[in-house]
Amino acid sequence: MPNWSELVKEIGQLGSPFDILRRKYVSDLSKYTKRNVICYYSGWLQKPELGSAVAVNDTDKNGLMTTINGLDTSKGLDLILHTPGGDTAATESIVDYLWSMFSGNVRCFVPQMAMSAGTMIACSSREIWMGKQSSLGPIDPQFGGIPAHGVVEEFNRALKDIVNDPRTIPVWQPIIAKYNPTFLGECEKAITWSNSLVEEWLKRNMLSDDANKDEIVKNIISELGDHSISLAHNRHLSAAKCKEIGLNVFDLESDQKLQDKVLSVHHIYFHTLSSTQAFKIIENQNGMAFILQAQHVLMAAPQMQQQIGIPPNPIQDVEVKEG
Repeated sequence: MPNWSELVKEIGQLGSPFDILRRKYVSDLSKYTKRNVICYYSGWLQKPELGSAVAVNDTDKNGLMTTINGLDTSKGLDLILHTPGGDTAATESIVDYLWSMFSGNVRCFVPQMAMSAGTMIACSSREIWMGKQSSLGPIDPQFGGIPAHGVVEEFNRALKDIVNDPRTIPVWQPIIAKYNPTFLGECEKAITWSNSLVEEWLKRNMLSDDANKDEIVKNIISELGDHSISLAHNRHLSAAKCKEIGLNVFDLESDQKLQDKVLSVHHIYFHTLSSTQAFKIIENQNGMAFILQAQHVLMAAPQMQQQIGIPPNPIQDVEVKEG
């Protein structure tokens, strides 16, 4: 018979009802596919006030390292992805790590949204699975919400107008003056970096065996990376549109059991992110989880904050759980 402390330990290992349900449905999905499953979820829709903390960043690699450790990588990986995107450097590092661990044997499932850098991660996989409700998004880089493509387009338009009619200089001068001298160059480099990464990843994995891969990749980059075509960084691209531009997309609806299992996983993650302080969860089919949580901080009146040193932002805690 277990003693008091052993029972307390066992209760702790079981976790909350959310933990128990997530483990149940993720494990069930893995048993069905006979592949490793890692869920990579951000709570940006539930906790938008956390800003960049909910985006793809270098901390996420620690979560992937935690959840990949001990897995039989020969079984491949099904990555369930829900993210608003994030840092390009972190994205490159994450994709390179997944490639080194699974040699490209990665399928990406997008139950709802994988935007921006999330789309880049999806493009690095062997195949993408989407439902009628799923969306990918443009990969054009942003600087504080300002599209890099937009800056370059605006500068080129100004140059053309000024050359054709010098009288437009007073109109364009205050607009161009808001950018520092190196900003235009940084925008051009960011565009080249983002596009070249996706081009490389598509050619080495998803489209590696396609005889027309150069032409297909060129079209994909144009559709995803050109702000003048996508028009908005937060544009939602459906499964049908993603197929149309050349991505290797499979319909979740083609396998009803698979769709049900993926959507069950998606819904329990949404419940967790909505009902707990967790804002990012990376978790495998064995219950090993890397969870970032935001603690609520009682704020003092503005005049008291400086005196007692109360931080203006929520505190982030890292919790690692093992099933």
